[in-house]
Amino acid sequence: MKELERDLGLPSVLAISIGAMIGSGIFILPALALEIAGPAVILAYAIAGLLVVPAALSKSEMATAMPEAGGTYIYIERAMGPLFGTIAGVGTWFSLSFKGALALVGGVPYLLLVFDLPVTPVALGLAALLILINVVGAKQTGRLQLAIVVVMLAALGWFAAGSAPSVEQANYADFLGAGVEGVLAATGLVFVSYAGVTKVASVAEEVEDPGRNIPLGILGSLAFTTVLYVAIVAVLVGITDPGSVAGSLTPVAVGAEQTLGRAGVAAVILAAVLALVSTANAGILSSSRYPFAMSRDKLAPPSLSSVSERFGTPVASITVTGAVLLVLIAFVPILEIAKLASAFQIMVFAMINVAVVAFREGSVEYEPAFTSPLYPWIQVFGAVSGLALLTQMGTTALAGAVAITVASVAWYLVYVRPRVDREGAASDAIRRQVGRGALADIESAVAARPDTREVLVALTKNVDEARERSLIALAADLVRADGGRVVAVRFEEVPDQAPLTEGVTVQSDADRSFEARVAALGDDLDVAVEADEIVSHDTKHAVVNFAAHRDVDTIVAEHEPLRLRSRLVGDPIDWVVRHAHCDVLLVDNLGYDDPRAVVLSGDVGPYPPLSVDVADAVARANDGRISLWYPGGDADPDARRRLVEDYRTELSDLLSVPVAVESVRTDGGQRRTPDLVIRRGADHRLRTALFDERPDLPTPGCTTVTVYPHESRRPGLARRFVERLAF
Repeated sequence: MKELERDLGLPSVLAISIGAMIGSGIFILPALALEIAGPAVILAYAIAGLLVVPAALSKSEMATAMPEAGGTYIYIERAMGPLFGTIAGVGTWFSLSFKGALALVGGVPYLLLVFDLPVTPVALGLAALLILINVVGAKQTGRLQLAIVVVMLAALGWFAAGSAPSVEQANYADFLGAGVEGVLAATGLVFVSYAGVTKVASVAEEVEDPGRNIPLGILGSLAFTTVLYVAIVAVLVGITDPGSVAGSLTPVAVGAEQTLGRAGVAAVILAAVLALVSTANAGILSSSRYPFAMSRDKLAPPSLSSVSERFGTPVASITVTGAVLLVLIAFVPILEIAKLASAFQIMVFAMINVAVVAFREGSVEYEPAFTSPLYPWIQVFGAVSGLALLTQMGTTALAGAVAITVASVAWYLVYVRPRVDREGAASDAIRRQVGRGALADIESAVAARPDTREVLVALTKNVDEARERSLIALAADLVRADGGRVVAVRFEEVPDQAPLTEGVTVQSDADRSFEARVAALGDDLDVAVEADEIVSHDTKHAVVNFAAHRDVDTIVAEHEPLRLRSRLVGDPIDWVVRHAHCDVLLVDNLGYDDPRAVVLSGDVGPYPPLSVDVADAVARANDGRISLWYPGGDADPDARRRLVEDYRTELSDLLSVPVAVESVRTDGGQRRTPDLVIRRGADHRLRTALFDERPDLPTPGCTTVTVYPHESRRPGLARRFVERLAF
């Protein structure tokens, strides 16, 4: 067996790839596409072949890097993780199932030119026979596949050469009569004609010199097949009266009858039946292996990966695939089958292009013998053009692609996620890119820090002197290094029915005592501290208005308890966060006494610049250190641990205090109680039902500062979404 592992040369690779493509694309789809685009169907085949080039290059590269792992699903799952692997596996499974159904539904009419039988029952019977053959383990041999390819090419070559002299120029009149929209819709329809171009990757482990023969075989067969398709469709359109082939179930036989007579028709029928039955059998064989492979990777129930002791085949996987095939044949019209097959293939090819980028930019070992030229632009073109083409294929195709994607995501969330914790190369690449961007933001924020800062300490309720001192001391630590100022203001709210007369604004003994305490604190803390009192009907508006009038840089306030009124009309401090013109720090106040152990807490991605700035200021003012808390333990992926350590190293270079990393158990065990915890506040733009912004960490047992940067300093919604997915 080992001597046979690398015995497929370039001719065999070309035969496999060409044989996988020539089938429904030439014997069925020209008539369906002609109805949509008219004579411009010729252009549609050429454009479709061009749009497949990026995926062919990408698949060639990945196949030479992983010649032992074949299969589109494997590449995408390893590159982009279980979520996209689930989408790719289900999408490819459906695509191949639809292609098999298309081959049978479209191939039977050629057979019925000889035998007068109903189409659907015959197609169902052939499908059942092929399913049984796959269950018992019979399969095509290389010689049979090569013979089928030779017969097909001989028949098609005879048809093209023998019919070319009969081409009439008048049949190409009004070439673009269907417009660009018609050409693009037809391009999307015939895209599935090239789906088999990358099939050779599934037998990459049997190819000798894979670094040379796989890319040459894939790209050579694609070029050959594209020229063949364009030539035959051009001849077919040129020899038939306008509209006579459009909608026909046997378009090549119709053309052959006009130019080659009965002998030509017989050759075409033989080639079509062989090609389409071969395609259907290959479709069942290939598509049934996707649930099997997904099951082995725990993305599908384990029963789908069980192998029959009697037949040595994955009976459950083949049975499920066969059931889908029978339903498609029985209930879905041929045009819709063709559209859905192409739609799923376009979607998978787009992910193939993205997978190459993930492998190259990630930190996993990836050493392809062949590398795609024009990287990454060719991959970007392939992904974007594929998705753009998908939008031109009509409601059915687009709805089918969306439905499969949504269903795959739902399956991942319900079944896969609780069972699988691995990640793809893309996750590490995205995390590193996001981390680099966050560090650049921190560096810019440090450079743009104002020479002097003013912080408003908003006292919105009666607090004891110890808590009052804690808030002012925190604010003092924020501004001390820059020679800034603290403004401590007591906000008093009176009922709306009570007028704001001079009587309510007269200072009380408590007010004078407050100002005296604040003045003494200023001397003690060695910071300029100013005291004031404000009376209003609405405290939250008063805080925002005062902050805007003084143009302060930061508001420091205690969290408001969620009383009944707050639950009904909203937390007033929450309103301040969303309407203040500056940053807001909300404090869960358990005391503030020379904090030296300062923690940056969270698992929602890189720390925002304001959180880092606050932690740095506090630690610097108290000769302390910063610890980065992140949830985890022994089960954390090595890649994530390395990323956190790299992030810590680069962050240390930006700050003036020591920075350490600490993995924290979420049950609260094995950790030291810090002096102060600083964490990111909830992003109101993200749905908390989907993304819980509170870090999954234990209660720290000390004062916690929740940081809310001003809207102008927050990262974009798209970036926050990417951060949540990556981290």
